[in-house]
Amino acid sequence: MKNRERLGSRLGFIMLSAGCAIGCGNVWKFPWMCGQYGGGSFMVLYILFLAVLGLPVLIMEFSVGRAAQTSPVKMFGKLEKKGSRWHIWGYVSLFGNVALMAFYTVVAGWMLYYFYCFAAGKTQSLGFVEMTRNTGINVTALTVTIAAAFLILSFDLQSGLERVTKVMMISLLVLLLILAVHSLMLPSAKEGLSFYLVPDLSKFNGEVAVGAMNQAFFTLSVGIGGMAIFGSYIDKGHSLAGEAIHVIVLDTLVAVIAGLIIFPACFAYKLEVTSGPSLLFDTMANVFAHMPGGRWWGTAFFLFMVFAAMSTVLGVCENILAMVRELTGWSRPAGSIVCGIVIWLLSLTTALGFSVWKFHPFSPESTWMDLWDFIVSTNLLPLGSMILALFCCSRRGWGWDRLLEEANEGRGLKIGKWLRPLFQFIVPAGILIVYVYGLISYKWH
Repeated sequence: MKNRERLGSRLGFIMLSAGCAIGCGNVWKFPWMCGQYGGGSFMVLYILFLAVLGLPVLIMEFSVGRAAQTSPVKMFGKLEKKGSRWHIWGYVSLFGNVALMAFYTVVAGWMLYYFYCFAAGKTQSLGFVEMTRNTGINVTALTVTIAAAFLILSFDLQSGLERVTKVMMISLLVLLLILAVHSLMLPSAKEGLSFYLVPDLSKFNGEVAVGAMNQAFFTLSVGIGGMAIFGSYIDKGHSLAGEAIHVIVLDTLVAVIAGLIIFPACFAYKLEVTSGPSLLFDTMANVFAHMPGGRWWGTAFFLFMVFAAMSTVLGVCENILAMVRELTGWSRPAGSIVCGIVIWLLSLTTALGFSVWKFHPFSPESTWMDLWDFIVSTNLLPLGSMILALFCCSRRGWGWDRLLEEANEGRGLKIGKWLRPLFQFIVPAGILIVYVYGLISYKWH
């Protein structure tokens, strides 16, 4: 990898970065967490954490990536002072990305399967629990997801990942708007909007705050270098604060509109909004079953879900591939084959964890998926974001002045020096407080 690959345009960078952020976190995990944590109360804290903690961390990830011009596995080592140990987190980032794909590719496969069933008119026997326990469905959908992702990534950056992601993202946004307008016209949509958008002060508590912060980091893929890799692919023509805002606004817009699709529909058809991970599958399938033209609305909805899920799979797998190639010197095709096989093998733990390979790490109902999610969402994303903030702002790390210089280079919005306390103290302290509370209150049994 002597000559670093480049994205063809600024639009490509924004679409790729937003595509990596926009995914199952927005349109699967966000709605069911919002439903379980009280709707509007969760929404307020989620947006607050995105603005106060997520935005600074995203700016820092872009800055470190662009300054280092390497993948996350080597970026700390390139920028750190001699004798430092920051570079160890680079290898943790590689593990974190692989751990994320160990369950995320299975969820993406579920989206693909539901899309196929609606498109083929085979929805009579659809059910979330039945699907997760069907070994053939899980393994087949997982295999197709990983094979498609690494086939695209085996081509060069511009003709492969950038081109495909642009088409998927534009299609995703069009489908999203069509589905939202349709959902808002359903009877009782107003009740769903009230639950979703109006905060209930009685539901603000520490558990909701932990969930909102973890979701903010999960949806942005920050903390394990998910965004740093795209920073390394762009030039210095634009400052990074503005780019980070574009990505967060697009990411949040998709999450909010996904809720506008789901909650009015749930209230219109008197369906439970607190059903957890199955909300998107059982509840929405039920909605489409009662809706005129439901087969085609369901097909469009799950096509949108496939685009959302695959945009993140492609973004994170590109990160893994870039890190492995920098460690080994392999070509894109060779790296794609090896990375695809390794991720497929690890993902089998999740795919088979509901049936033949049962494992209960926490409660009797917990599975391999809960373990991988605990490793990534509860631990590595917040810890990685805290370490990144300390690295970027500490004299023992890269340093505030270098961060400011890199982030502000180019045209666009600049970071003022007066924001240093936010980046250096408020961000890491805020993350640490909520992280520790989350571990103490975690439902271990």
